[in-house]
Amino acid sequence: MIKEKIKVGLFVTCLVDLFRPQVAFAAIQLLENAGCEVSVPEMQTCCSQPAFNSGDREDSKIIAKQVIDTFQSFDYVVAPSGSCTGMIKVHYPELFCDNPELKSKALALANKTHELIAFLVDVLQVNSVTAEFAEQVTYHDSCSSLRELKIKQQPRQLLQSVKGLTLNELKAAEVCCGFGGTFCVKYPDISNKIVSDKVNDIKSTGANTVLAADLGCLMNIAGKLQREGCNIKAYHIAEILANKGHTPGIGEAE
Repeated sequence: MIKEKIKVGLFVTCLVDLFRPQVAFAAIQLLENAGCEVSVPEMQTCCSQPAFNSGDREDSKIIAKQVIDTFQSFDYVVAPSGSCTGMIKVHYPELFCDNPELKSKALALANKTHELIAFLVDVLQVNSVTAEFAEQVTYHDSCSSLRELKIKQQPRQLLQSVKGLTLNELKAAEVCCGFGGTFCVKYPDISNKIVSDKVNDIKSTGANTVLAADLGCLMNIAGKLQREGCNIKAYHIAEILANKGHTPGIGEAE
């Protein structure tokens, strides 16, 4: 009997779509290599987190309803972002707490939505990849992945299987990078101090590459590294696991 492939809907995320689409292609490659049938719905849009974080619950609900409708037919929904995944898994049910029908649909979506790396390791039982990246790297744990989704060891497990890669841990890997979505816009001075500390921590590891699973964190860190004239590259972890480390890093000219 031929086993049907798991049908996965890829939630691309706004930042990946606009600034680093190769992360989505890397995610698709990793999922297909693991035996999934991947679709990227054209009708998908923002997860509604910017509106939600700004207190705009009504627009958040409108956007969330579209996401729920768009992804309801898939076995699983996967996003290369702990931030967007956290919004769907944790906050969608909260948005519709006064509407039993929509809350039920939100819970159904939440239960089948996963962050990419955690999905590969925890659901698909992927223990290794065939990638090669002969560099010293360090890894930043994003706040949403770590605190909302409890993702910590999964990325490290897969990075250990990358040929030639050496992982130099940050002293403060679990400390925020200062991005925080709209936080960096509302409180730029505080955000700059936080990312400055993060960059100093990255430098102290001796790594020439920094990885993370959230593009917002990576863009913030990469921008600060470049403003300081520091030659440390930044990549989404999916790019390295999919053997795309030969491409320019985030923020670098093509």
